[in-house]
Amino acid sequence: MKKYKIAVIVGSLRKESFNLKTAKAVMEMAPESLDMELLDISGLPMFNEDLEGNPPNEWVELRKKIQDTDGLLFFTPEYNRSVTAVLKNAIDVGSRPYGENSWNGKPAGIVSVSIGNISGFGANHHLRQSLTFVNVPAMAQPEAYIGGAADLFDENGKLNNDSTKEFLKTFVEAFEKWVERFVEK
Repeated sequence: MKKYKIAVIVGSLRKESFNLKTAKAVMEMAPESLDMELLDISGLPMFNEDLEGNPPNEWVELRKKIQDTDGLLFFTPEYNRSVTAVLKNAIDVGSRPYGENSWNGKPAGIVSVSIGNISGFGANHHLRQSLTFVNVPAMAQPEAYIGGAADLFDENGKLNNDSTKEFLKTFVEAFEKWVERFVEK
């Protein structure tokens, strides 16, 4: 069986992040063909083009990790109808220096997780806009908007909602096929 290396990127820094909990749940239920690694973007220095001559090690490491993957799986909260600064910064860092876009052509899936009923809809679509520009084909269906997140996890941070588990399992199986389409070309 072919194994696909998947970078899991969570756009929340909060220790008890619902996006992080959801990402971990998806990683546990992923098909064996998806070798998922959580990329830590929490310490990534803010992008500043003046630093490109001697980029911070964190930038170099992130770019290398992205280049070494077959696909990307994003988990994003919604802040002010957009993605978080840390997630946008990671996209900016990975897309530079000009002409050396690390994201280029990597298939992606997007899951937005929120405590509200809108389920991070704005962030999900804003992220899709940024990914389009860096040439990351984002899976269109099924879309993954997870609302009411505060009620989906037990006291140990484990997903305990059966319908959400079933949906996420369907999502990650579709994501597997999405990655396969691009990697096998």
